[in-house]
Amino acid sequence: MSVSLWLGVDTGGTFTDFVLLGQGEPRIHKVLSTPHAPEEAILQGIDELGLTDAMAAGQLAIVHGTTVATNAALEGKGARTLVITNQGIEDWLRIGRQNRDQLYNLTPAPAASVLSTLPVLGVPCRQGARGEEIAPLRDADLAALLTAVRNHAPDSVALCLLFAHLNPDHEQRLADTLRQAGLSVSASHQVLATRGEYERGMATWLNAWLEPKVAAYLQRLQQATRPAPLAIMQSHGGTIAAEQAATRAVNLLLSGPAGGLAAAQRIGEQLQRPQLMTFDMGGTSTDVALLDGDVRLTQQGHIGPYPVAVPMVDMHTIGAGGGSLARVDEAGLLHVGPQSAGAAPGPACYGRGGKQPTVTDANVVLGRLQPDFALGGSLTLDVEAARRAVSSLADALGLSLLEAASGIIDLANEHMTQALRVISIQKGFDPQDFTLASFGGAGGLHVCALAENLGMHQAVVPMRAGVLSAEGLVHAPRKRELLQALPEGADTTLVEQLIDQLQARGRAELEQEGIATDSIARQTFIDMCYRGQSSQLQIPWHRDSRVRRQHFHNAHEQRFGHRLSLPVDEVNVRVQCSARLAVPPVPPLVGKAMPSGGSLTLPGQSEPVAIYRREALAAGQRITGPALVFEAVGTTWLAPGWQADVHPQGHLLLQR
Repeated sequence: MSVSLWLGVDTGGTFTDFVLLGQGEPRIHKVLSTPHAPEEAILQGIDELGLTDAMAAGQLAIVHGTTVATNAALEGKGARTLVITNQGIEDWLRIGRQNRDQLYNLTPAPAASVLSTLPVLGVPCRQGARGEEIAPLRDADLAALLTAVRNHAPDSVALCLLFAHLNPDHEQRLADTLRQAGLSVSASHQVLATRGEYERGMATWLNAWLEPKVAAYLQRLQQATRPAPLAIMQSHGGTIAAEQAATRAVNLLLSGPAGGLAAAQRIGEQLQRPQLMTFDMGGTSTDVALLDGDVRLTQQGHIGPYPVAVPMVDMHTIGAGGGSLARVDEAGLLHVGPQSAGAAPGPACYGRGGKQPTVTDANVVLGRLQPDFALGGSLTLDVEAARRAVSSLADALGLSLLEAASGIIDLANEHMTQALRVISIQKGFDPQDFTLASFGGAGGLHVCALAENLGMHQAVVPMRAGVLSAEGLVHAPRKRELLQALPEGADTTLVEQLIDQLQARGRAELEQEGIATDSIARQTFIDMCYRGQSSQLQIPWHRDSRVRRQHFHNAHEQRFGHRLSLPVDEVNVRVQCSARLAVPPVPPLVGKAMPSGGSLTLPGQSEPVAIYRREALAAGQRITGPALVFEAVGTTWLAPGWQADVHPQGHLLLQR
């Protein structure tokens, strides 16, 4: 059996998106998500695309971006988990970093948390800050611990001992004993081998808490799609075989959104515009990120209230999407999001019982979403239902229907603009140096307004922007992101030994997935900080320590606006092992430029608005706003004062 078809599947809060490569022009498809059992929507889409036989013959490879781990974390629906740590520090996860949401409130009400009732057991062994043994782990301690664990009857165990990232001996013995007893165990030296007991412990607990649900879902999906090879997108922008992903739930928390960044990076290479600011606007949320030649990673991410220190794409997410609900509070002020209409009932204009106005309904009222073109005409839009929903809000605000719809759009745009400022201006980058890349089903309707808000003059709406995350999944490399803390005073020789070990481990894992050794590329970085700092910057590895320090000083000045005269510490070494797969290329556009398909008179617009079908555009064609460009998976609103040129690959290059 040989793979000839590649299917990217991105499960979102409202829609599940499909992109199929290998049959000439890419085929795209959308179905409503089934949050109670996400695999149902996936199998429905595969059947509607006519791929069931190819899947059964092993000719179809599936790459999936999943939200199962994310949703379980946000909804607090993980497994019954037991934490094991050293005696005397059993409360360290609950204590955390003592950060406060209300800085000057001396008696804040404790926030409800899964951690408040988390069972924790302590073992009487201890290692020192250099990994040396202080108190041994005795056989009697192991036996007593195993009895206590069985009394708790957990679904999963999280194991995190002090300084296990420097010496995993005690943790490994505990893990081996518990696994032999048939328990599912997440050990911190395997989940995140770096300093910071709280961050390492949180990552380990999250992995243990989410693993049973993720593993059960992936097992159901594998059984339903077998023998088709199934790969899963990880939070750092690389894919992993589903068999290995099942035990790495914490690495899947940004599985879906990471696909969009993989696609955006590829588009930046095509356009020779490596500096991109991306915003992915779907039905439930908007994800924004910054690409400065490469996908930026962070170890300071969050999912809901939980810090996630495993490497993940540096992304900021807000509750502003096409399905975001608009409401008026008791003081008469307008709010948009973060609550969403979701897939059921969805926006009022979907005709599925929704009554509250949403951003999508406001776009329908303003005429930017046309019933004849929604999802290529396959989605019926109820314009009157949208008008009724927005009218109820307009009455509460004392505004006209159009004023209320414009207010919803303006407020949603301001939320997204502020999110883009967080990942650019607040991190030392000028938005005017970047091109705004818009994707997601709703992104094209807002791209011009966001660019104007940020003083940007260039934007791009990629081909198939509404399903770009699904397409990015297919093009993403197989990848491992491996991390190891450095002992104090580690010299270049020791660091290079650790680099060799990490490279060998990454190479072996990729080879297990059938990746040829000579196709595996490797990159090495080192995490550095000024002495006394708790956060680090990732610097490319160089044998000369003076060169490493100079790169760090420059990076610190660019990120924070200053450099210090303090000593510089090297904290972690990290290795990326990756391999690109032979995915069929997408053919360029063919045909001649077609004239517009007429014009419309839209509410609030003083001049006629030209309309175009995206599939009828040809390379080199220029469109002048105001205009609407319709395609099966989204609509682009080209505002007055903007023009768009069509790239040979079909991307719309917007210029103000």
